[in-house]
Amino acid sequence: MTVRVGILGATGAVGQRFIQLLEDHPTFELAALTASESSAGKSYRDAAKWRVNTPIPDDVADMTVTATAPEEVPDDVDLLFSSLPSGAAAEVEPDFLEAGYVVSSNSSNDRMAPDVPLTIPEINPGHLDLIEVQRDQRGWDGALVKNPNCSTITMVPTLAALDQFGLESVQVSTLQAVSGAGYSGVTSMEIIDNALPHINGEDDKMETESRKLLGSFDGAELELHGMDVAASCNRIPTLDGHLENVFAETSEDVTPEDAAAAMREYPSADLPSSPDQLIHVFEDFDRPQPRLDRERGDGMQISAGGLQETTNGVKYNCLAHNTIRGAAGASVLNGELLVEEGWV
Repeated sequence: MTVRVGILGATGAVGQRFIQLLEDHPTFELAALTASESSAGKSYRDAAKWRVNTPIPDDVADMTVTATAPEEVPDDVDLLFSSLPSGAAAEVEPDFLEAGYVVSSNSSNDRMAPDVPLTIPEINPGHLDLIEVQRDQRGWDGALVKNPNCSTITMVPTLAALDQFGLESVQVSTLQAVSGAGYSGVTSMEIIDNALPHINGEDDKMETESRKLLGSFDGAELELHGMDVAASCNRIPTLDGHLENVFAETSEDVTPEDAAAAMREYPSADLPSSPDQLIHVFEDFDRPQPRLDRERGDGMQISAGGLQETTNGVKYNCLAHNTIRGAAGASVLNGELLVEEGWV
């Protein structure tokens, strides 16, 4: 089965990562690229300043970029991946949904909307059934699915593994790579020989999105997980890979060995982009490290390590590639789940 797909916002950093990940994909055929009006009508080669560490695929380089509007996308495109800035996405994504397109979006708008699935396929695939609620409430023929923030998606798989012990509260401090801010997001004078101890809006995303991802859906309404979450998000001068220090308190006694086993045994998904093992747990206390471990599982695996016992639970470190697992790869994986579950 071949599914024709398009990318909204194809010239940006995440749009470029989409193109890289979709090259030679077993299911998806890239058929449409959209961007701003200033890029419309140009070849992709001329419209995008390519910054990914592999060449632009030849067939993509010669594709014509169109404006980001439903009438500019071919009718035979079945699925759209959105990497638009959240403000632009909030304006134009509804137009595509009303036109009947299914959109797997990395943009942050509507992630916490009660009728929008916020999905990690290995964690909460059943939340896709919110699409029925969404269509009933909004009258859309299409469907909108979101993946979480790049820092949230690093931590939540490890929390899902620990939830069997009764998660009560989580504290997390992040060490986030500069690529998470986009190519022009942090200047060299800000970040070299420095660390930025606040990322605007990031704390709230981690605190709310994680509770939605681990929440329960009864077929009509989604209830957030009851754990307390407190996050402190920080930018450091690594290029890719978000490293996080997590402190998890549980209602049941849990040893580091119990936690490590739960993480190692947590199942992956049977989808083309899922890693064979979702969470790799290091025994060495000095791992994971961004430069050494962000590419594990083609950038889709979560790494954990440094597991230690605390008074009421465990503490540990976790890591994921923020522009692959945390952005474009997460949307591609959601797209694969939409196809697998028959929504596309």
